[in-house]
Amino acid sequence: MKITASGGGGFAGLQQHFEVDTDASPLGPALEAALASSGFFASENVENEAIGADLGRWNITADDGRQRHSLSFIETGAPPWQDLLDLIRSAA
Repeated sequence: MKITASGGGGFAGLQQHFEVDTDASPLGPALEAALASSGFFASENVENEAIGADLGRWNITADDGRQRHSLSFIETGAPPWQDLLDLIRSAA
């Protein structure tokens, strides 16, 4: 499975991009399990009430060859998307 996370923001406006191939990463099984347990492929964009110039905005895309799904959210530190993003950062 190919997983990408792009986004950033904050006061400095830094942009980041991470790519992970779960077949090649030691954290691949954990990433696939996190996607499954979070309901990632059935979820929609997260529109939350978080406001602030220091909050990052992220897009995560996962493609397992049968399905491709993307999710956008504001990085507030709330699970499950923050946990998934942290795992992607660790695996990249």
